[in-house]
Amino acid sequence: MIHIVLHFLVPAITAFLFYKKNRLKAWLIMIATMAVDLDHLLANPIYDPNRCSIGFHPLHSYIAVVIYCGLLFIPKLRLVALGLVIHMALDYIDCFV
Repeated sequence: MIHIVLHFLVPAITAFLFYKKNRLKAWLIMIATMAVDLDHLLANPIYDPNRCSIGFHPLHSYIAVVIYCGLLFIPKLRLVALGLVIHMALDYIDCFV
């Protein structure tokens, strides 16, 4: 449960600290990147509490994470990339907890 809360809270804190003029817009864009979890629907079972998403699901692959990090350098895609990188970091942390 705390994992899901962090997926909303960390982007909110990021938007509050770094996007003062467009906090709500920045937060909503970063939250929209949670759609990356749709790749969980390809797994069997769809939800496994003991499975690490990183490296298992296609949009959570190591190659995808590298691409998401690369997108940080494209200004028009930076918020989307930031949301994806935050999401992947939180999922990665969850692999150890």
